[in-house]
Formats: sequence, C-alpha cells, structure tokens
Amino acid sequence: MNHSLINSMVTLQTLQQKLDIIANNIANVNTNGYKRKEATFEDILTNIKDQPKGFQKEGRLSPLGFNQGWGAKLSQVQLTLDQGTLANSGVSTDLAIEGNALYEVSLNTVDAAGNPVNKTLYTRDGNFSLSVNPADTDNLYLQTKEGHFVNDVNGHPIKIPKDLQMVVDDKGNVTASNPKDSGAVPIAIGQLKLVRIVRPQYLEQVGDNLYSLPNGTNNANGQILQDVNNGSNLENPVAVRQGYLEQSNVNLSDEMTELLMVQRAFQLSSRAVTSSDSMMNLANNLRG
Repeated sequence: MNHSLINSMVTLQTLQQKLDIIANNIANVNTNGYKRKEATFEDILTNIKDQPKGFQKEGRLSPLGFNQGWGAKLSQVQLTLDQGTLANSGVSTDLAIEGNALYEVSLNTVDAAGNPVNKTLYTRDGNFSLSVNPADTDNLYLQTKEGHFVNDVNGHPIKIPKDLQMVVDDKGNVTASNPKDSGAVPIAIGQLKLVRIVRPQYLEQVGDNLYSLPNGTNNANGQILQDVNNGSNLENPVAVRQGYLEQSNVNLSDEMTELLMVQRAFQLSSRAVTSSDSMMNLANNLRG
C-alpha cells in the first residue's frame, strides 16, 4: 500500500509539471516566433522484488521476481525547433527567420552596485520597430517590442539614419535607402547577428520570448550557439524574410490531444492514491 501511495504521489507531481508545460504552449499559440516545449520523463528507481521459492512451479515460464518502480520524474524540457508559418505583415521592420537561428539582442541594465551592464539575449520574435534613442537623435535604432537593441555581427546596435528606409536581404545585410530618391546609392548599415542553435537544451528562457546562456556556460567554440556567417551557412542555410513574421510552431490540436492523455493519467494516479488511502484506513481500523 505504501509503495502504491508513493508511486502515485510522485507521478502526480510529474504530471502536474507536464500539464504546466502544455498550458504554457497553448497560452503562446499566437506568440510570434514561440517554440513549443516538450518534456521527457524517466523512472526514478526500478528494482526487482524477490518472490518466495514456492512460486516456482512446473510450467512457469517467467522467472521469479517482478519489477518494482517508484514513479517517474521530469528529466528534461527541450525546445522543439520546428519552423513556424511565415505570415506576411507588410511592415518593413518585421523580420522572420527561415531556418534554425536566433537574433542577438542587447539588454541594458544595472548591477547591484548601480553600474551599467550590457547583457546579451536571444530571440526568435522578429516583431521589431525603429525607435528614437535619446543619446543619438540623428538615428533610429532597431529594437524589440520590449525596447532591447538588435545587434549586428560586431555586437553593435543596428541604427538607421533618419528619413531613410531600412532594407534587409535574405542574408541579413541591412542597407538604408532614400524612398524619395530612387537613384540614390543605398547606405550599407551592417549585418544582423544570427546564431544557430546547436544544443537547445542548454538555453535558459528568461521571459518575454527571450533566451540566454546560463551563467558560467562556455560557448567559446560554438558548442551551444554558433555564429551564422557565409562559411557556416552552406548546409541547412538560414534566411531572413523582411515584411514577414514567424508564427508559433504550436499545433493546438496536438496539444489538446496530449492534454487529454495527461489528464487521464493524472486521474488514474489520483484514484490509486485514494485506493491506497482507503486500504490503509481499513487496516488501521481492524479490531482483534
């Protein structure tokens, strides 16, 4: 009875975590660039329970002993990097990634001592805008909807001179052209910093559809994130589509199907807890 109770309670906690992951996927079904999460499980402990030698009868095919488990635990939550649908927005600052990559953005914050700190983050959401920077009123800076600067390959913010229009090609090269003078030579601005995801399980989600590398993580040789450039973009190429937004890769019907399966498993474990409690109650109330 105790074994059944422990097994069911441990599994209930794990199923609750799975429900939270599914709920988060469903809540972000309309979030631009969102990548669904997928959970994997593993047994906490499995051993073989011995049986008396008297169980060994003539004609018995199975060996003595039976597997005894103690529930399951959530072993890993991983991003699913399937491509989302590209929707035409017609806005020049909307940029969608086609392929396995993330934009690099900068978060300007302060540390505990009040000193300015520049933190590097990554996102798949290309819903950008050109905004005024009070420190540089001659240019417009490409920013996320949260106000983070979008970086170029040198780690500098992408900035467009005022009164000029931003143009981005499929390789992420950014130029500025004069919409009033079609004969003017476009001004080269830079190239968007794109990083390919090598090991998504190491990415840490920090909210607002942003990711970061955990503190102390060594990515010097591109073990987790690899810079996308002309040399590394030959196999499984990455392209940027201006005027498009990538939709979430969450399939609502699949999530609802998985939700029903988890709910049924949760219901079964709940009944096992109730049954174990009832049996222990009967045993405690026995009278000699």
